[in-house]
Amino acid sequence: MIALLLALQVPDPLPAPLGRQALPARGCAAYLWSRGPTPALVAMATADPATLRLALGGKPADYPRIAASGAAAGYGLAARTEYRLGGVTATLDLTLAARADLTQGAAVTDATLTIVRDGAETLVLPVGGLVGCRTAS
Repeated sequence: MIALLLALQVPDPLPAPLGRQALPARGCAAYLWSRGPTPALVAMATADPATLRLALGGKPADYPRIAASGAAAGYGLAARTEYRLGGVTATLDLTLAARADLTQGAAVTDATLTIVRDGAETLVLPVGGLVGCRTAS
């Protein structure tokens, strides 16, 4: 019984699935799925405004960018971007590749999402996905 109560107090360290996400009003966004036997959309990084949408503890939130570094990955996204909200810092490292079969976007060929909670565990999650861009009207 005590073990069950303790298990209920510890939040799941993995991001919850986001569900369907629309293209941003302007610019591009990277849609990132977890890699593994059951892929799920776990993050969305937008270029404008520069935010990362995650659902930690089952609650979706937009984490604002606090730093970007490395060669530009393209589509308004940096190779390494840090986001922070409350006591959580998320770092997204990504590599993009344009492909002939993708229009108005690119493939996320290599990416890692690192989530650090102040005073708690660090989670490193391999992700992959696609970048989609809204065209100018």
